[in-house]
Amino acid sequence: MPDAAQGGSLADTHEGKPGLPRGRSRLPQPTVLASQRERLLRAVIAAVAESGYSAVTVADIVRLAKVSRAAFYAHFTGKDDCFFTATREGGQLMNDRVHAATRTLPPGTPDEASLRASCRAYLDFLAEEPVFAKVFYIDMPTAGPFAVERLDLAARRYADMTSRWHARARARHPEWPAVPAEAYLALAGATAELVRSMVRADKISDLPSLEDTLIALHLAVLAGQPWRSSSS
Repeated sequence: MPDAAQGGSLADTHEGKPGLPRGRSRLPQPTVLASQRERLLRAVIAAVAESGYSAVTVADIVRLAKVSRAAFYAHFTGKDDCFFTATREGGQLMNDRVHAATRTLPPGTPDEASLRASCRAYLDFLAEEPVFAKVFYIDMPTAGPFAVERLDLAARRYADMTSRWHARARARHPEWPAVPAEAYLALAGATAELVRSMVRADKISDLPSLEDTLIALHLAVLAGQPWRSSSS
């Protein structure tokens, strides 16, 4: 099982580590509950990445989390609930990283630079959380219809974010083309597939190398810019 340095903080389990303290020294109940929940969310990501969604059991999750089965059911109704909560919260952390990257840009930042900042933050997050990246892009599609719906929602959120960026950019670049809504969704799908192909090839640490390709792709579609050669 990968440790935090190898697998990222979202898959840092407590396997081989002590459980929560008991008896007189035990922590306050709200602290215990928060720790149990965090342990379980990290454990389900690690377990699914290692064994695949269908093979993972609640027993696997509680073993990695070092909590009891009763504690598991105090937080989640079952494996699905735990897994979808973990992936939703991981996805929210990814979105927060992307939004933070643009909020810190100074006023007047060129539109391409803001697009690049978002793209870089997205790729860097996945490279730092390789186990989550594998689970999100490889294991999620195998987790049933609800998981597929969640992935579709994520793609539509990406498309909406790109659409808003494009609308702001076109106000400053009226020569940029208007595009149909489907174009934004197509860019979301292309981005996800490029990332998925590298995750599947076990090249997650190389994801930041996709930055220039993704920027060129978006600008070709949304700004009508010719594709830049690698030598330019």
